[in-house]
Amino acid sequence: MFGTVTLELTKGLWTTFQIFILTLVFALPAGLILGIGSASRWKPLRYLIQVFVWIIRGTPLMLQLIIIFYGPGLWLGHNIWSGNEAGRITATVVAFVINYACYFSVIFRGGIEGVPAGQREAGQVLGMTKSQIFFKITLLQMVKRVVPPMSNEIITLVKDTSLARIIAAYELTFAGYSFMKSAGLTWPLFYTGVFYLIFIGILTLLFNYIEKKLDYFK
Repeated sequence: MFGTVTLELTKGLWTTFQIFILTLVFALPAGLILGIGSASRWKPLRYLIQVFVWIIRGTPLMLQLIIIFYGPGLWLGHNIWSGNEAGRITATVVAFVINYACYFSVIFRGGIEGVPAGQREAGQVLGMTKSQIFFKITLLQMVKRVVPPMSNEIITLVKDTSLARIIAAYELTFAGYSFMKSAGLTWPLFYTGVFYLIFIGILTLLFNYIEKKLDYFK
């Protein structure tokens, strides 16, 4: 029985890992773009992005996931997501990317604004272009500043993947819960926690390593 549970939880972990990786791949660059846009000097763009971020951050991720998965079918008359596991994972990733891009944008914006203006002015004096100043001065220093808060959000992302079970995606928590529902077993749920702890433990060690490597700016 232990082997069967481990196998099923491993399958659920694979789905959790897919959601996690795909969300990071798309949410990080999207968050950076939103972060830059929210600090734009062009007021219409800045206000539009700030309102969008406010709406997404102010509503539950579970609600956003339900709307994205079920909404098109109710509004358009047909579901744009296939009814199989791939469709559920895709809908989950879309919801997570939108949500986490908004959270990441706030962190990126804080990191950009935290770079002293004197640094950018020094780059201008040296004859650097705006793009060179951003990539060679602002971006490098921003990365160090955003790693601690970003690591916290990314660890939260791991746990938030469990919300995918609300649309019946076979992720880690869903796999553990299925044994309680079908066989009345509760220990697989506790066993599920071990998988999460190992996953988050690896990420914690990775972020600690990255922080040490980025210790070139004081």
